[in-house]
Parts: sequence; structure tokens; C-alpha cells
Amino acid sequence: MTAVFDPTPTPPVEILAVLSLLCPEVVRDIEQNWNAPVSDYARHLWRPVARPASGPAIAARSILREVLHQRLGVIMQPEEIGKALEEFEHRPVIQSGLHCLLLMDRITFDALLLAWLGAVENGLSAFFGFMGTTMTMETIGREGPGWLDVGDDKVNLFGMGRHKLCRKSACVAGPVSLNKRALEAVGDETDASRWLGTLLASQDKVFGTAADALTALNEDLVADWDRSGMALPVFIDDRLAAAAMARHLEYDGSLLSRLLIEPARRQRLERALQEAASSTFGRFLPNATAYFWGIREERVRKLVLENGHLIEPGRPHGLSIPFERPHLRQALLDGVLLPNLFLMFLVLAILPRVRVVGGLRQIGYVALFHSILLAALDENAPEERDLAAELQVRENAWGMRVIDEKISVREQLAGLPEGALFPNLLRQYRLQTFAETTDDLKLVRENARWRKIGQAEIKAT
Repeated sequence: MTAVFDPTPTPPVEILAVLSLLCPEVVRDIEQNWNAPVSDYARHLWRPVARPASGPAIAARSILREVLHQRLGVIMQPEEIGKALEEFEHRPVIQSGLHCLLLMDRITFDALLLAWLGAVENGLSAFFGFMGTTMTMETIGREGPGWLDVGDDKVNLFGMGRHKLCRKSACVAGPVSLNKRALEAVGDETDASRWLGTLLASQDKVFGTAADALTALNEDLVADWDRSGMALPVFIDDRLAAAAMARHLEYDGSLLSRLLIEPARRQRLERALQEAASSTFGRFLPNATAYFWGIREERVRKLVLENGHLIEPGRPHGLSIPFERPHLRQALLDGVLLPNLFLMFLVLAILPRVRVVGGLRQIGYVALFHSILLAALDENAPEERDLAAELQVRENAWGMRVIDEKISVREQLAGLPEGALFPNLLRQYRLQTFAETTDDLKLVRENARWRKIGQAEIKAT
């Protein structure tokens, strides 16, 4: 009997097997969309999510809606706000993993494009992107929020000296204005009209912080690249998460107040964090600070919890904040504290039942955060038992570098018509499959963390 050859490409089994150890929900997304256009994959990620059902989840969604409403009030008319929030209620998705960079950064641009595709394919008027702002203005040599990548060179975006760039964090560095002279120096290039004029329109503005500047400039760029306004990106950041966290800490009886403040509950939470950190998957966990980051002198500071206070280790005259609900809440409202990644994902995604779309490390630590919360819940409390049942479904997805163009954004935009850049890219990604854009999951195969997980699994078996 002659074997029948099936020419339909399939995803690499060994890679899916490794991903499934921690993120089976991500594997299902990949399998379902492997041979589909990447725009279909984006539409799939922005599919509906079940509404919150337990008391803590309903409360968390209500808080998130309120802080999002405040953010939308800055950029939208009232009727537009209502529409965007109603869409979010049905399809609550946040593209995370975006760092506080101008959209001329290739990885940031490609990730936002995937989110835009998901929103457009679902007919949404707006979508949400989380811009992490705790990074320093320069991370490594000539990279970070303080630098503009123009393809063959880097421009010092705000004209700060290198010693300042590496010592200030994007969320607090300011006031800032654009480095007009450096920008004009690249203005004679033929393709500069795709982005330079949009930036120079803000050359005389003074922004409160670098994060404010980058958010405003990115909004302007997208508005110019898609003048039809098919889907509006709404950029949120750590400061919105801090506002949400402060709302959770308004009452003694809220779930997060109990987990953080009640000694027995915090001990159980810390045990769950330690067990996750010492597990096979512990290398995914970010554990650089204790629950919150501190803000002092335009810099984000690592904190430790000692003797009932959050303090800067080794700095006797640094921050010292009592680890008590009213003090933590006020420090969040005053901009002295920001939630760490664990608390941030709890208030923005895991508790309010929002699907979060991020990178290859993020899909790992979001899954771990999810399991940590489950381990910290009290099965004897009815509402926490209801939440645990609800958390059996994880809303965790891969979206960073699914589209992973190897050429600069400047080159990507060069041949496209002004005012319709995104719509033209939409047509392009309706023709390329998920398998093609990810090069058969090459990025996953080459990722050091996932590769080590796979090697550990082989040894174990």
C-alpha cells in the first residue's frame, strides 16, 4: 500500500513540546494558526475573553476600567471612550512587552503592528499597548529610550549626555525636549518624510518626562502612518498600573491587601514565589525587587523588605516606606512606588481576566505568576475558591517578534505611501503565514531560556 504524502507544513514538534511544559495555551494558538496568515493569528489573539465571574476578578476588572477610562479621557471624546471600553469588555487584550521606545525601534514597531492587525481584523476602534517605563534612558551602548534608531545610525533623541542617560529612568527623567539639531541633520534623506516631519512638529514642546514624550510622539507617528484611523493605539504604562494598585489597596478586605499585608497570607505568597523561583522554570522569573520599585532622584531603585519597611539596600539615606496599606497606597499615588512585574500583571491582566500578549520570556513568567497566585489563594474562602476555578483558564499569548522583520523600520517604511503605511502592511501580512513570519519558530529554537528548559527535560527523561 502506497503511503499518502501530506504536504501541509506542521510546526516543529520538539519546540512545541518544550513550550507546552509551561504554556500549553500558547502552543494551542500556534497549532491553530500555523498555516494561516499572520493577520489571522493576530485576529485570534484579540478574540473574546470570558467575563470575570468571581468577586475578586469582577472587582479587579472594575478598577481596571476606571483607570483606563481616565487614560482614555486624555485622548478621546466621551462617546469614543464608551465605545472603546465596551469593545475592551468583550475583547480585553493588552499588548505588553513593549518597552518605552520610539516606534522607529524595529522590535517595538513589529510588535505594535501585530496588535494593530489584531484590532483591525476584529473591527476594534482602539487597542491597548503597555509601554514599560522603568528602564534607564540608555540600557547598553546607544540603546534605550534616549536613542532614535534611524537604520544606519543612532540619534541622541533628547540631547542628554551619556552620563545622564544611563543614570535616569524613562518614567521620571524630565522635563525633556527633542534634540532638534540632531534630528534635522538626518532630514536630507529621501525617506525621512515618513517619520521626521512628525517628530519635528513637536520640536518646541517640553514634556514632563521622557515617557510622556515617547508616548505622545508614538501617538503622532501612528496617526500619520494610518490617516484613516482604522484602530487607535492607546499607550499605558507602569504609572497606570500604580494607579490600579493603589485602588486595590484602598480597603483592608481586598485580595491584594490581604496577600500583602496580613503576615500569614504574605508568608504563604512568599513561599509560593520562592518555590516558583527554585523550580525548573525559575530562570523566567524577574525578581530584582521586593513587590515594588522605588523612585528617587529620577531613577528607579531596587527595594528590599526589612523590619516592616521597603528600603534601598545599602543606602541608609535612601527610601524607607512602611509596608502598611495606607503608606503603600499613598506612595503609589505620589509616584514614589511602582508595582513590580508580578503585581503589575496581577492588576492589569491575571485578576481582571485580561489576555496579555508578550514576548518569549513574558509568556513564561506570566504563566508562573498565574501559578503563584493560585498557590497563594485560600481554598477555604468561597470567593478565592471561585477565583481559583476561574484561573484554570490562562489568558497568556505570544506576540512579540512573531512579526520579526530583519530590516530597520526606516527601510520597512521607505517604499510605502505616506498616510497609508499600516493599511499597506495589513495587505502584506494577509499573504504571509505565521510559519513564514516566524521562520518555523526559529526565535524560540534559539532562545537561551527555552533551550535550557528543553535540555533539562531531556536529562530528566
